[in-house]
Amino acid sequence: MTEEIDLFIQNGTIVNGSGSKPFKADVCVNDGKITYIESDCSADAKVILDAKGLVVCPGFIDIHSHSGTSIPFDNRLESMIRQGVTTSVIGNCGSSLAPINDDTIDIIQSEFDVFSPPGHKLKITWHSFREYLEILEKTETPINMATLVGFGTVRIAAGPAVDNRKPTMKELANMKACIAEAMEAGAFGLSTGLFYAPQTFASTEEIIELAKTVAKHNGIYASHIRGEGATVVQAVKELIHIVEKSGCRGGQISHHKIAGKPYWGTSRVTLRLIANANSRGIRITCDQYPYNRGMTSLISVLPPWVHEGGMEMILDHLRTPTSQMQITRDVNGGVEGWENIIKEVGWDGIYIASVKTSKWRSAQGKSLQQIGEERGYSDYFTLLFKILLDEAGEVSMTIESMGEEDIRRIMKDKHTMIATDGWGISPSGVFSNIKPHPRSYGTYPRVLRKYVREEKLLTLEEAIWKMSGLPAETLGLRNRGLIRERFFADIVVFDSKKIRDKSTFLIPHQFPVGIQYVIVNGEIVVDDGTQFDVFPGKVLRNETEMTST
Repeated sequence: MTEEIDLFIQNGTIVNGSGSKPFKADVCVNDGKITYIESDCSADAKVILDAKGLVVCPGFIDIHSHSGTSIPFDNRLESMIRQGVTTSVIGNCGSSLAPINDDTIDIIQSEFDVFSPPGHKLKITWHSFREYLEILEKTETPINMATLVGFGTVRIAAGPAVDNRKPTMKELANMKACIAEAMEAGAFGLSTGLFYAPQTFASTEEIIELAKTVAKHNGIYASHIRGEGATVVQAVKELIHIVEKSGCRGGQISHHKIAGKPYWGTSRVTLRLIANANSRGIRITCDQYPYNRGMTSLISVLPPWVHEGGMEMILDHLRTPTSQMQITRDVNGGVEGWENIIKEVGWDGIYIASVKTSKWRSAQGKSLQQIGEERGYSDYFTLLFKILLDEAGEVSMTIESMGEEDIRRIMKDKHTMIATDGWGISPSGVFSNIKPHPRSYGTYPRVLRKYVREEKLLTLEEAIWKMSGLPAETLGLRNRGLIRERFFADIVVFDSKKIRDKSTFLIPHQFPVGIQYVIVNGEIVVDDGTQFDVFPGKVLRNETEMTST
């Protein structure tokens, strides 16, 4: 090779993301793409990286991320890039940052504010999905972004908003138009969060009708399904039914889990449903993070009727004695079809993750039971109502609900990908005072340490396939996700003997160790624990990525 290239990675062990066995080779990168993969290659290069004793693999494609809400406040996304993520899929759980309708902007603003950093609010300056993507492109990021359009956002912008009713024919048409606009702008599919209001108010038939528009644009349907505990089997069946009837290219079960000890072991049934659907030609996959706790908003423990009308109505109910009594009765007695987190997990399994004010800052990282015992609350419902009212509903929680047997069974399944379900955040700056789920820092290193190196549940090549090749295939990215010639040079170089996660629930703001280099579109972003001030990330669009070479 006589011409000078941009980057030469030599002496590494290639795990190429396809699931095939590792092999020794050098990698040449030029103009942002992989140009040669050869043994004992000799090349003149502007930058030479010695990967002797290290693994060279594709950058991790985080198919379920919420970093879209991080970018307006901190575009460095340190916790993501430092664990090897080079592409994030945003707009999950039915919550995308577009489309926006001025008539309901206050409702969607309150949805976003729950997860905004303390003292900050998202400034919305766009309306259509295309406008949002154009602004996202102007906001430099170190990693690539792929988007889903969120059903919750669409329902608020063009449908019944937060009302518990069917959409009118006009509203249904308007929602379809919003989804079509998003797909034409470059969204990869539609996401739903059917556990959350107002999405939980939607019928299966409503979602099928909207998903048909996604199918026309060759998109996928990704869902935080309607239940992950007592109703998880029915919820998986609903997702498969939606994909089959709508004709979507595929269905993605978000952060698949079995929540609640009484239901542990049910993954045998859900994974069989997924396998059977694939055998019938209905492509169904799922993603998973490697922890026994989930994370969401604390208001999610309240019965569905409390959420009608949005945050202001929620707070009104929390102030009203008759509503408080009804909430208590519903939680203790249960409501048919509702995933009752308090009853399924218990007060000792619900932990305060982040608050916005100093009133409850010392409660972060503690369970509601522990907080109640420390502060002398004999009634945990009174404590719950007090925290939510003091914090205006803007409280996040972690939920200890999953069993290790199900985690391992789901992870091993061939239809499962690894994803963070996290945010790109930093130990310093606007997010430093929150206690995030450690998945935002340690998901991929944790899998590579615990489930590959230590427990040998997965081989290294299986794990990398679940982190790169399979997500790329699911999204339809034909030139990312593999170490292959003419593919974009999204690359992670790490020490398989040393890589490990350090982030914990009590001390979450800790970067992993063992990752030597992270390269995005041919540019080095992380070098030996140092993140450079470079932002080579691109906004990926469905149509563009499907047709480019």
